[in-house]
Amino acid sequence: MRMCGIVGLFIKDPKLEPRLGELLARMLEVMSDRGPDSAGFAVYGAGRPGFVKLSLRLPAGVPGDAVTAVLADAFGDIAPVTRDTHVIVEVPAGREAEARALLAEKFPDVTVVGAGARMEIYKEVGLPKAVASRFGLPSMAGSHGIGHTRMATESAVTTNGAHPFSTGRDQCLVHNGSLSNHNDMRRRLVKEGVRIETENDSEVAAGYLTWRLAKGEPLNDALTSALSALDGFFTFVVGTETGFGVLRDPIACKPAVMAETDEYVAFGSEYRALAHLPGIENARVFEPEPATVYFWERAA
Repeated sequence: MRMCGIVGLFIKDPKLEPRLGELLARMLEVMSDRGPDSAGFAVYGAGRPGFVKLSLRLPAGVPGDAVTAVLADAFGDIAPVTRDTHVIVEVPAGREAEARALLAEKFPDVTVVGAGARMEIYKEVGLPKAVASRFGLPSMAGSHGIGHTRMATESAVTTNGAHPFSTGRDQCLVHNGSLSNHNDMRRRLVKEGVRIETENDSEVAAGYLTWRLAKGEPLNDALTSALSALDGFFTFVVGTETGFGVLRDPIACKPAVMAETDEYVAFGSEYRALAHLPGIENARVFEPEPATVYFWERAA
């Protein structure tokens, strides 16, 4: 049974946004013993109107300068930001497919781990505290973020197996649990045109939500439909451009706790991940109900 640790923080009060990364990093660190082999996180920060951010992971031996030079030559000002093994670039929103094709042609070993107007994704092998430090998470600002610490009991310890998983713009998911029908669902989603690049069942869950959202369904409805479509035990924490959602399976097999104040909503696999948050002593602390969608959203 997969253990893992998942966390999420949704900022209600913009005054707290500069501390998002600092608080999320401590949440990840506390969950290290639930997932010490790899970690990852998604942060929803500022975006540039008309552009989409691509979160790129560089393999050993591929210099970031070479990648950004090719993209800049094709797309102009891509505002590159390099953080350890990842580079964030911005390309015109209408040319994302062109950028992906160029990367596949020139740098086939570079992985696009996420894309969105505001979302940036980082993940690597290593202790959660070390991963957060390598990417500079404590200094990041934003409206919300989610994170995952992995204990790979069913597959190899690789960066490709680390969460979050994203299969659509500004949408990503972290998962604690296991799905039994992910192979059948993967085949179905691929036929529907959803890009799924790993064997991880969590990426299938992310792909399922992407597929439903692409049909115009609200996230609440897409998550509700997952209760009958995805068989297994799970807790999902989901991020979108403007929102943050939580869903547990019908028997609520995996541990989960939430805290809400006027400033934020926080999720953790265990309460100790939330204990350092400001004002936690006055928060409404509760266990999310099984088979119930929880969703918070801010104006875009």
